[in-house]
Amino acid sequence: MESWIRLLIRAQKPRGGEGDPTFGVDRDTRRLTGFSDAVFAISSTLLVLDIRLPAGTEHLGRDLLTLWPSYLAYAITFLLIGQTWVNHHLMFDHIRSIDRTILLLNTLLLLTAAFVPFTAETLARAFSSGQGERAATVFYGATFMVGAIFFNLIWHYARRGHRLLGDTITPEGASVVARRYLPAPFLTALGTGVGFILPELGVTMIALLIPLYWLSIPGEMPKASRNRGNAAKDHGQVEGQ
Repeated sequence: MESWIRLLIRAQKPRGGEGDPTFGVDRDTRRLTGFSDAVFAISSTLLVLDIRLPAGTEHLGRDLLTLWPSYLAYAITFLLIGQTWVNHHLMFDHIRSIDRTILLLNTLLLLTAAFVPFTAETLARAFSSGQGERAATVFYGATFMVGAIFFNLIWHYARRGHRLLGDTITPEGASVVARRYLPAPFLTALGTGVGFILPELGVTMIALLIPLYWLSIPGEMPKASRNRGNAAKDHGQVEGQ
């Protein structure tokens, strides 16, 4: 991971000397987060379009029950996308400026997020037909694994030297967050590998990331709370003068 970060920082440096505006210019994060929110929202919404009604209604109840793989793939995938969006939101609460490298890494993360509905449909069809479950599980897990790698690269790049982070988090807090994010690619890879042998167990292991990464991260918000308290105190002192 560190070698990747060094390469990215080296690439981020202006090529034409100081003052060259072609690369590495700091930008506000609002457009990035707005676009990211839209991609996450569209990706999660598209999931339900892959659940298709049976052709007829003569045995509707039974036919609806046979769609359980689609329901399961929808629920797991929606929650995985949701937790990625939540942690992305929390991450950019602390990233105060961005450069082209962050834009690139975030675009690659969104590329995988937009691809997820296709992998979820593939998983549901494989389990519904009873054929290709291993390949579908590996395909599904690998997509989330790649997304987790890009997610980690964004945070590790932004926190290096605290260059792009604001004062809402300390370097120690940023390290705590990094340690919490880091296992995701490895855990997803583990579930993917197990899924090649036992597809049902592999999907279960990938789904276990849902409760793990919905939990709050210790030390994530206290600095922001103190800043708000200090700001309110300073505002009161100014008004009292």
